[in-house]
Amino acid sequence: MSTSPAFDPARTAVLIMDYQAGILAGLGAEAEPLVTRAVRVLDASRTGGLPIFFVKVCFRPGHPEIGENNPMFATAKQAGRFASGSPDAEIHPAVAPRAGDVIVMKRRVSAFAGSDLELILRARKIDTLVLFGVATSGVVLSTVRQAADADYRLHLVADCCADRDPEVHRVLLEKIFPRQAEVADADTLVARLRAPAARA
Repeated sequence: MSTSPAFDPARTAVLIMDYQAGILAGLGAEAEPLVTRAVRVLDASRTGGLPIFFVKVCFRPGHPEIGENNPMFATAKQAGRFASGSPDAEIHPAVAPRAGDVIVMKRRVSAFAGSDLELILRARKIDTLVLFGVATSGVVLSTVRQAADADYRLHLVADCCADRDPEVHRVLLEKIFPRQAEVADADTLVARLRAPAARA
């Protein structure tokens, strides 16, 4: 995928997806370095003037959004997890949103499913996304596929993504995602985010 050396803040948004307490807790010791890298990407994004979108999965009390034919979220419904306002649904404090950031609440796996994400992106004329999240085989996979089909330019921060299955994580990053996104590590993305915006 051919790309310019820097990002245009008028047309680019950063998506940090599902960095929530109840999700990161499942990563164990892997969570801390992951969050540290994410903080660096967010700091560089803010310095560069890029808007930041926090995507989180959450449901109304009683989980009315989850039907009986949805096995992926059935356990969350039965346990009452990720209800709006519950501790496990909260964004990790190290990457907590700041004034001016956008918080998007979704009801399914993809960042676009059951949310107003695309509405806001289109309203702002954003056509380029820098994205990362947990899990690689969940929100990242679903969002990359949907965003690519919607003709967004995609830049994936590989080492700010994680999955409980290391092999699935590797295959997605090395073989699947490069077909639809530019895949780079946090250091590379931070360097590009700090570069002067390219001019046509």
